[in-house]
Amino acid sequence: MDVRDLIIDAGSWESWDAEVGLPDPGVVDAGYADDLRRARERAGIDESVITGLGRIDGVPVVLIVSEFAFLGGSIGAAAGARVVAALRRATAARHPVLALPASGGTRMQEGTAAFLQMAAITGAVVEHRSAGLPYLVYLRHPTTGGVFASWGSLGHLCWAEPGALVGFLGPRVYAGLYGDQFPDGVQTAENLTRVYVLDGVLDASDLRTRLGSVLGLLADAGPPVVGSVAPWALPAVGGPAASTAPEDRPPVWESVLATRAGSRAGVEEFLTAAGGVWISESGPIRLGLSRFGDRVAVVIGQDRRAQAAGELIGPAALVRARRAIAMARSLHLPIVTLVDTPGAELSVAAEEGGLAAEIACCMAELIDVPVPTVSVLLGQGGGGAALALFPADRRIAVSDAWLSPLPPEGASLIVHRTTDRAAEVAEQQGIAAVDLADAGIVDVVVAADDMVAGLPARVAEMLGEIARPDRAGRTRVPNGVHR
Repeated sequence: MDVRDLIIDAGSWESWDAEVGLPDPGVVDAGYADDLRRARERAGIDESVITGLGRIDGVPVVLIVSEFAFLGGSIGAAAGARVVAALRRATAARHPVLALPASGGTRMQEGTAAFLQMAAITGAVVEHRSAGLPYLVYLRHPTTGGVFASWGSLGHLCWAEPGALVGFLGPRVYAGLYGDQFPDGVQTAENLTRVYVLDGVLDASDLRTRLGSVLGLLADAGPPVVGSVAPWALPAVGGPAASTAPEDRPPVWESVLATRAGSRAGVEEFLTAAGGVWISESGPIRLGLSRFGDRVAVVIGQDRRAQAAGELIGPAALVRARRAIAMARSLHLPIVTLVDTPGAELSVAAEEGGLAAEIACCMAELIDVPVPTVSVLLGQGGGGAALALFPADRRIAVSDAWLSPLPPEGASLIVHRTTDRAAEVAEQQGIAAVDLADAGIVDVVVAADDMVAGLPARVAEMLGEIARPDRAGRTRVPNGVHR
């Protein structure tokens, strides 16, 4: 089990596995019994998975590790029961779980009984997640079939090893059933990361460092708290008095151009200043974890540089954001969103992929999530892509940031049938941060030259304001008990 030994602290392994005996003669097909005996000799273990407790940088974590050399890592009744038992024991002990599958899926020799183990394992994963406990997945080469379609895809975070074959239907089965080869490059860890099915590709030697950061933050997150109890709503017409005198306000168009500058800081600089860690590798929407004051929060950031390079925010990217919201809900962690986008992807594929519905669902789930939320308008706030991550309990804006139904050129095109009057329209629409503050749409405006060094502290202040007990005066903890 080389991958296990690569990631856990030396000498920390404690096996949780009771020995699995060979089936009695006559109970199973003789050929299958011989297969099991040979698999034991080849793999050096008694089943296709091992489970137990280890430590990563001192943090206890339960590991469920597949051994592909044992009948292709397939899951039968004994292996399934072992996985379920480990998950339930981890839940009872309140330990995080790291699953490391490498499997062809269901053990065909055991038929439907083995197939239904996937549902049993899924039920145990659901119990674990419902207890507010982390379930992390690292997919190894290969992971296919029922394992990928159940416990291999349920991680709060899901990484894979470089070059791993990951897919629902293995290419050999596809070719045999359909008489054609599956297209090259589709069922790879790298491609599934590119389309946001996975959170990233990590070499096993780098996995320990990433896990140490993530598990350390999660272990130190503290007791969870509820978020706002009132429905999200716009402020009443006639917000607070202007915080910046008109003569001190720069032209809005200057702010628009400033937010588009290639040298401008973005999500990367923010998370570095906050001392956080990325949990997704790339894309127009990136996910991270970071400490803000005494709270650990999920960070959902729109990466302006990725969008400038052509990776626009489409339906799949918003699904990633929604997964992060679901993760925060499950683990009872606050959410910090970083808004910085020229606008969503405009294409046939985006329309057919349900872009509008994904924007609506993302916004609805952010509003509904029962944890404290803070949004930060870092720079560009173009259209529905910006709105998807904006409506939080508290809202911060950088002083030259802006929020608009469309980029100013698009608004000018609608109103004047030309883009030439974009600067004029931007001034008229009240899109600037100071205008948003005057209307009560944002709570705090941070100076542009303080957008990296000062923002994490302001976020911490905001989270502190809404990190309050529930209506009964109690702080909610993950297992549903109150104290």
